[in-house]
Amino acid sequence: MEEEEKQSSVGRWRCRWLVDVGRWRPSPAEFQAAAAALLPPHDLPAIHRFVREDDRKRALVSRLLQYSLVHHALGMPFHQIRINRTLEGKPYLQNKNANLPGFNFSTSHQGEYVGIASEPLCLVGLDIVCISKPQRETALEFISNFTSYLTDHEWNCIVTAGSHDGMLTEFYRYWCLKEAFVKATGAGVGFGLQRLEFHHMNWTNISLRIDGEEDRKWRFWLFKIDEMHLASIAKGHPEDAIDSFRRTLLSDVVIQEEELHTAIEIPEEAFTLLTVEQLIQLHD
Repeated sequence: MEEEEKQSSVGRWRCRWLVDVGRWRPSPAEFQAAAAALLPPHDLPAIHRFVREDDRKRALVSRLLQYSLVHHALGMPFHQIRINRTLEGKPYLQNKNANLPGFNFSTSHQGEYVGIASEPLCLVGLDIVCISKPQRETALEFISNFTSYLTDHEWNCIVTAGSHDGMLTEFYRYWCLKEAFVKATGAGVGFGLQRLEFHHMNWTNISLRIDGEEDRKWRFWLFKIDEMHLASIAKGHPEDAIDSFRRTLLSDVVIQEEELHTAIEIPEEAFTLLTVEQLIQLHD
């Protein structure tokens, strides 16, 4: 019974949620009311600074997901939840939890989707990309703008992918994985993406090399959400968190290597698709 309860708890702490924000069409008044009712006042300026309605919706749902997930995973009342950000922009739970000192989460939003992933032990990074076709240049011209972020190996895999659509998809796969890694570590845009090189077997058994050296402490997964959207999950060792993130999250963490290794190796499953209305109901 104790083992079953433990597995159930881990399942609650380890979440993969996805929201299709394109299906949520509030009026301006409904949007303002939802933002004011569901989020702390200090979160509102970050939402209202966006000019475009779609950007405001994604920003609101991203923050709503963070509070909803912490409430669901840790059983913490909404009014007690304190979410902050590192200097690099990595969101983290400011409230200390003695039972889960390594609990962390990652958010991402692009196109029609906003998502969040959480882990109780290992670092987790989530990235979502929208495979949008360039309007005023060819696929190859568009991808050429990012050559400084790609290794020679990755570039060769992209340009030999076949059609223009194939090259775009291949590029976005690599980009998605790189972003998931830097989000997991908390490095953000300050990390040189060209230092990361990904290898794979038909986009399974994905492995990472950093500065040419294989890193065995990380695992990666790619998901096809729909014809236009991809998502990736990165899971790795907490010792790879950058200093600012480690100080906020991991200062008191005692790592049990065997348990951590097991957590990193757990296979990924499909995301749970939620609606904005379901997230709002969690607050009621």
